[in-house]
Amino acid sequence: MADALNLVMLVCAAVGSMAFGVLIAYGVFRVGFALMRPRTARVPLKVQAQLASE
Repeated sequence: MADALNLVMLVCAAVGSMAFGVLIAYGVFRVGFALMRPRTARVPLKVQAQLASE
């Protein structure tokens, strides 16, 4: 019985560590791609009032 419990705990620990590694890799890649994203320059727009000629 103790061997089965140890095996279950070992499997749970292995699955948990793999899930944690996947989450860490996701975070690293998300930050990396966010840093590589090209920045868009914010250009101020000139607003001109257009009057309709009657």
